[in-house]
Amino acid sequence: MKGFAQDLKAHLASGATTLARAFVVTRRDGVVLGFTDHDRDLSFDGITFRADSGLTAKALQQATGLAVDNTEAFGALRSDAICEADILAGRYDGAEVQGWLVNWADVAMRVLQFRGTLGEITRSAGSFTAEMRGLTEALNRPQGRIYHARCSAVLGDDACRFDLNQAGYRDERPVEQVADGRVFRFGDFSGFDDRWFEKGRLSVLNGKAAGLSGTIKNDRLRSATGREVELWQELRTAPAPGDLVRLLDRGAMGGYRMLRDLYGAPAHLITLKKHGITSVTDLKGKRVAVGGAGSGAAGAAQRYFTSLGLWDDMKVEFLGYSKAAEALGDGLIDAFWVFAGFPNSSVIQAAASNDIVLI
Repeated sequence: MKGFAQDLKAHLASGATTLARAFVVTRRDGVVLGFTDHDRDLSFDGITFRADSGLTAKALQQATGLAVDNTEAFGALRSDAICEADILAGRYDGAEVQGWLVNWADVAMRVLQFRGTLGEITRSAGSFTAEMRGLTEALNRPQGRIYHARCSAVLGDDACRFDLNQAGYRDERPVEQVADGRVFRFGDFSGFDDRWFEKGRLSVLNGKAAGLSGTIKNDRLRSATGREVELWQELRTAPAPGDLVRLLDRGAMGGYRMLRDLYGAPAHLITLKKHGITSVTDLKGKRVAVGGAGSGAAGAAQRYFTSLGLWDDMKVEFLGYSKAAEALGDGLIDAFWVFAGFPNSSVIQAAASNDIVLI
């Protein structure tokens, strides 16, 4: 029990324990939320950990070396805690998570067991499942710069060091009309040429959509002073009239052409040796788990297997990575797909008790 204080070790050794788990989620917008699986609220470090918050977690999967420590959190979507609107708006993307094992009878007796970030979040039937990624997950990310003919810095960032506060490069104004969270219309927006903000960025500064942003597809003058700004994709929470938005000119997307090459996660196909599956084409008619319904992993799997003409010929199961590893060992599926960096905890989980094969 490395890292456990002596008083907590003694409590665990007593045989009659009063233990609970407590988690704190710190969103990128600064909102801090505390949760516990105990039946009463707990408080320490200036944070109140709410009971009956609908958040529970699996036992942590921890390993030595550089293996990724991951777990999953489960909960109900509640308007007064974690709500669907905030998940859709991306407010929990990359949120920092810390998890403690705590003696609820004496909260000073606790140990920090997990620290990391929230990863993929899937929603279903009024509940959610969130992957919690350990600190070593960051070691899977490619690092470095791409050199090409155009400047790779983004206008105004630390690498560029250009002051965007200068006149002509940005504008802030309240929303007047918005349609479908994607088309913004302004009655009096002069001082900038037609198409000035195209390929730039629109960011919401306050209101329910604060912190959201999108790339500008079209920027057209519709009258002597009127303007219509259209985004490539709708914002996941639509701003309301009166909310303040900031528009940056096209230079703010200086590296736009290289975005398609920034992320390349490896795909894993895992099966059992006893199944005799040695190639992707052998998956025809097989039960294959491809990730949670609506997840990026499932979308990537569909594109990949469709390109091979296999998607409609497989028995597709929508299971998260950890559940898929369990199902493979239990004989409920023949293979599962993982679209993430390596080493991956679910692949390690499957290999721990089975003779697996990577296709």
